[in-house]
Amino acid sequence: MATFIGFLAIIMWAMLALFTDVSGKVPPFQLTAMTFAIGASLGLVSWLWRPGAARHLRQPARVWLLGVVGLFGYHFLYFTALRNAPAVDASLIAYLWPLFIVVGSALMPGEKLRWFHIVGTLLGLSGTVLIITKGGGVGFDPQYSFGYAMAGLCALTWAAYSLLSRRFANVPTDAVTGFCVATSALSLISHLLLEQTVWPEGIIQWLAVLGLGLFPVGAAFYVWDYGVKRGNIQVLGASSYAAPLLSTLVLIIAGVTEPTTRVLLACLLITLGAVLAAKDMLLKRR
Repeated sequence: MATFIGFLAIIMWAMLALFTDVSGKVPPFQLTAMTFAIGASLGLVSWLWRPGAARHLRQPARVWLLGVVGLFGYHFLYFTALRNAPAVDASLIAYLWPLFIVVGSALMPGEKLRWFHIVGTLLGLSGTVLIITKGGGVGFDPQYSFGYAMAGLCALTWAAYSLLSRRFANVPTDAVTGFCVATSALSLISHLLLEQTVWPEGIIQWLAVLGLGLFPVGAAFYVWDYGVKRGNIQVLGASSYAAPLLSTLVLIIAGVTEPTTRVLLACLLITLGAVLAAKDMLLKRR
């Protein structure tokens, strides 16, 4: 059940591209500050009928460091990579984090890395390459080395956050509310230093921002925290490659892009990879 709850985050992340596209021209750090503030409000509102939950913010400094570096650090590095390298290249490197999670899980207590975890993850990576590159090639140019490095650090940051969160399984998910507040504040500072303020125009764009804050940049982080702490982290890592595919399918349904043979092939690769990676879990359930 915990693995399924964690997978809900992947489903919600599939809405990220559509909501971001509809949200207009709001700069990335401003949008991050706005959406994480909304995401934090989910936890804060829930405390109205769970008044004792606020005490879960009292965590050791290392827990806060992990949470804030994981959420804010990932987004800061990702946006920095996009500013300093072609979007396709940076996105592809940044999306190595599921592979890092699966491989890194072998270092976690009580975890065992099997061949089908690796093969399933590589199949998922192959499908993701098809989605991100649109079937074209990827040409890495040395002049974008800094951007590539930021994208690589971005992938390592999210993988480390997900894996190390499992080491703090006793920390309640309520702590994520505090991480969201800190991420929103740091994103606001970054926005004020690096960007010009641009507000959404019209009710549709505002609703898109609200949707981002409630789901892919809100509830998704709460369920992901629960999933990586209590579920099968290797299956979650391999299944995460479904996010770009589901995102593309959402865009197709919304009429933003067209269905292609490439998308079908990516669907087959990612589905096969996820099923293979989850082989043990599926057989045990049967």
